[in-house]
Amino acid sequence: MSAQLDNQAISILKENDLGGYTIPTKGLYPYQWNWDSAFVALGFATFNMERAWEEIELLFEGQWDDGMVPHIIFRKDDPSYFPGPSVWGTTNPKIPTSGHSQPPVAATVVRRLFEQDNTEAGIEKIKTLFPKLLAWHRWYHTYRDPEGHGVIAIMHPWESGRDNLPDWDNAASHVDISEIGDYTRKDTSHVNPEMRPKKIDYDRYLAIVKFGRDNNWDPKIVADQCPFFVADPGNTFILLRADRDLLAMAEALGETDAAEELKGWIALTEKGIAKLWNEEKQAFCTYDLRNDVLGDGISSASFLAPYAGIREEKYINPTQAHFDRIAAKVNYTMPSYDPDHPLFESMRYWRGPVWGIINYLIATGFADMGDTARAERLRTDTVALIEKSDFAEYFDPITGEGAGGNSFSWTSAIWLTWATPSLTAKAA
Repeated sequence: MSAQLDNQAISILKENDLGGYTIPTKGLYPYQWNWDSAFVALGFATFNMERAWEEIELLFEGQWDDGMVPHIIFRKDDPSYFPGPSVWGTTNPKIPTSGHSQPPVAATVVRRLFEQDNTEAGIEKIKTLFPKLLAWHRWYHTYRDPEGHGVIAIMHPWESGRDNLPDWDNAASHVDISEIGDYTRKDTSHVNPEMRPKKIDYDRYLAIVKFGRDNNWDPKIVADQCPFFVADPGNTFILLRADRDLLAMAEALGETDAAEELKGWIALTEKGIAKLWNEEKQAFCTYDLRNDVLGDGISSASFLAPYAGIREEKYINPTQAHFDRIAAKVNYTMPSYDPDHPLFESMRYWRGPVWGIINYLIATGFADMGDTARAERLRTDTVALIEKSDFAEYFDPITGEGAGGNSFSWTSAIWLTWATPSLTAKAA
């Protein structure tokens, strides 16, 4: 079965390849998404290294002059998706894009590609990509941590990649939705509405987009005035890991000035994460910077501290304890939200389902610190989900039922690069 699924995953990546860039799945997501492309590159690297590099290179075609890499690159105007390029109203001269970013996993992926392709050609690839990655990280540290707290904020739930996480509800409730007007969603024509964000969520999403558009997506105005500005454990931990990986590349390339800049960011974040620690919950939670409210929800991002290189026992021991508690509540780890929380929903997007790509990140962190048992639990659960429900976008942690889009690119990619039992067989 493993070989059959390996071949199926490869076929999905090839079918979703639109010529150098990959869409997440046909119909529901017809454009190039930021962190999707990064994960997809890992999948391509298992059978076509040149194509893996091309995925990252085309992602950076959408980079803005200020360094930001947007969350969507609109390579065509597809009427099957809303909100399209006209709604965003960005003025990037290179190619139409959305107006904010997404979790910056690209540097971590590029480092891994280079480790697999440590050739003259691979060195040239990272020499070209390094300054682009550095500019993006600098943009994040400048405009998503403007006061130097050492934690990374998001200006829109979509920027987190975890769109309708319950932790955004309270902060988003302060967003004025009175001027958004009528609109027609397209996502619920592709997927059961019970698996998607609710209308009130979309009202708030579009109101924040309107704020960005009205202010020409000026990142300083966004940082100063956006009605939604929430420090996120997910983006904070992902960027901290990416900073460490970019530092390793800086040192390999002899980029001494960049290395010092990266060390400064790393030190600041290592200290700043205390702002996200909820002592009562003994977990990393969100922090609403506009309303000075520390969240109390435990999400899958709460388990990314080991992935970011955090090793203090005061953080790690409670994190492992929460993992074990939640793992005992579900049949498949790791649900995107705590099943003991009243806002948990097992099939609604990021309010409960398991996402293979997050399992991969959490497992990577546990494996890095030598916690092989929890890392393997995540891997074998991911295998079981895909064997049961194919390459779905996400999965019910109780029943294992697949949900969202089908033939999903990043689910296929993490199967090939991490989950497939074929890797274990090769290692043996």
